[in-house]
Amino acid sequence: MKSKQLPLPRHPLTRFFRAAAESVSTSLSESSVRCYRGTIRHFLGYLGTRYPQVRSLDQLRRDPHLIGWLALLRSHNPPLVAHSRARYVIHLRRMFDELAWIQQLPALARLLDPDDIPRKEHCLPRPLTPEQDQLIQQELWRRNDFLSTALLLIRHTGMRIGECIDLPVDCLRPIGLDQWAIHVPLGKLKTERLVPVDSLVCQLVDRLRSMRPPNASSDRLLLPRGRGRWLLPIRLRDALRDAATAVGITARIVPHQFRHTYATELLRAGVTLAAVMKLLGHKTPHMTLHYLEITQADLQREYQLARTHPRHLVPALPAPCAPSSTVLDPTVILNSLQSAQHVLEMFRRTLPEEATRRLLDRLSNRLVKISAAIRKLNK
Repeated sequence: MKSKQLPLPRHPLTRFFRAAAESVSTSLSESSVRCYRGTIRHFLGYLGTRYPQVRSLDQLRRDPHLIGWLALLRSHNPPLVAHSRARYVIHLRRMFDELAWIQQLPALARLLDPDDIPRKEHCLPRPLTPEQDQLIQQELWRRNDFLSTALLLIRHTGMRIGECIDLPVDCLRPIGLDQWAIHVPLGKLKTERLVPVDSLVCQLVDRLRSMRPPNASSDRLLLPRGRGRWLLPIRLRDALRDAATAVGITARIVPHQFRHTYATELLRAGVTLAAVMKLLGHKTPHMTLHYLEITQADLQREYQLARTHPRHLVPALPAPCAPSSTVLDPTVILNSLQSAQHVLEMFRRTLPEEATRRLLDRLSNRLVKISAAIRKLNK
């Protein structure tokens, strides 16, 4: 069901920004289009309140119009995180670039600088502690209802909550003898993947299939949405919060922490960083590192493991070969020399430099002289 869009403000510049937003967001998702419209509402609402005399694009100036808007973002109450402020600035900057080209006003492209975009905050990994993880899983297993089973599926596959609610009924795929994988559809980064699973996850999927209401036969999704896609994530978050409260956890727990816990658990089990990146559906290792908690105990374990397999040391010299009991006659030596001449000639033909080729010619001539001397010995 398509969500209702909030109207844009009544401002003389609305039609210009609406056209620019439609142009830059043509191939973007519906959520991105809503973000652009939200940026227009925020900026033009500020402009109409603080500077009502601005009625055309050529009246816009970096100081005071844009400097004041950036200060308003920083003073927002409640405070906006750096990611939200950066999103506003990036979207407005892209619309200014589009308007500068469409309206032939190059000054618009210089109203916002790249330095105006707030830097991303350093996001620490947020995996659950082993005690929290064990208590919450025990409570979810005890409840054994639809939402608790879906949360357990998220915990043991590392999926995003949006990917889980988009799973089809036939998401389990056989990949070998007694080997299964769950097909995760297109998600946040527009990628899809196959996540290997064990028998426990197969049981969770079968349980979710059996819990589907009878009237959901026409719905091809594993988790029927009912009255809309937006309601199911809210119900899952509420169910997790209730389970955490029931076991005495006062900290705020969200389903995305299951993804951090899954990634950290795999790393400690010996899975490589590249494999964890593929299992999570990330595009860069830098993104995966935000999910992995590496403690001092992990470092000590890896260090002790490296000491038992010191691959960084220089390998020992091979033991000298024992003299062979086979008697080498001159014929065998001549055959070896002819093979060396052949290989040397093939290598010489691949070299472009004349000086190097002449050097190899001299080496080949020496082999010819050695062969001639050995033939004399053979006679």
